[in-house]
Amino acid sequence: RWFTHFYVVSVLWNGFLLICLFRAEFLGEPLPLWIHHMHHALGRDSQNSEHFSALLVLLLLWLHSCRRLAECLWTCVFSSGVIHIVQYCFGLGYYIAIGSTVLCQVPTNVRNGKELSVQICWYHIVGVTMYIWASLHQHRCLEILASLRKSKSGKVVSLSHSVPFGDWFESVSCPHYFAELLIYVSMAIMLGFQNVTWWCVVMYVLFNQALAAFLCHEFYEKNFSSYPKHRKAFIPHV
Repeated sequence: RWFTHFYVVSVLWNGFLLICLFRAEFLGEPLPLWIHHMHHALGRDSQNSEHFSALLVLLLLWLHSCRRLAECLWTCVFSSGVIHIVQYCFGLGYYIAIGSTVLCQVPTNVRNGKELSVQICWYHIVGVTMYIWASLHQHRCLEILASLRKSKSGKVVSLSHSVPFGDWFESVSCPHYFAELLIYVSMAIMLGFQNVTWWCVVMYVLFNQALAAFLCHEFYEKNFSSYPKHRKAFIPHV
């Protein structure tokens, strides 16, 4: 349930960055001076990524945070689990840094307030399609997990763990983690495949989600003797 705080921060911060980038893109206004200073300090003053790609990724990252926040508030049923203070602080920092990472991909001419035309490319369409597909499955899988603790009327009746079935759960133990990875891959596609910085983000998500999925898979196998043997932990058939 503490992840709710992460998504609140992400919605507010990345929403603010999205507004700044939108104004620079379509109104020709320069980004705030402190953003210039921050990016200069990070050594990210010039990138080759298309400005519209960065705007699209930041928009979808913000929408992803909005959806996850809504799911935390109204869909998910949390147990009494706790989170380590280091992990909590890292999570807050991560969702601030991830939006800034996208903004660092914007070319210098947009940061200087020069309005540029929007160019939609084939990889934008592919990326958005993949993003929607993965997001729908992630939401469906979270609904399945929540339904295990609810009655048919929607009332919470249990906080215990049960074996989920349906959708991508038929192939892996943690399809919502796999969908998270696909969402970040879709953003890498929207950045034109060649953005090394974002692929580093994808690799972080891969190892982070894979570790969590493996531990969850072990839990299922240890506590449920009839757990389906064909299910993998994270990636189907892997």
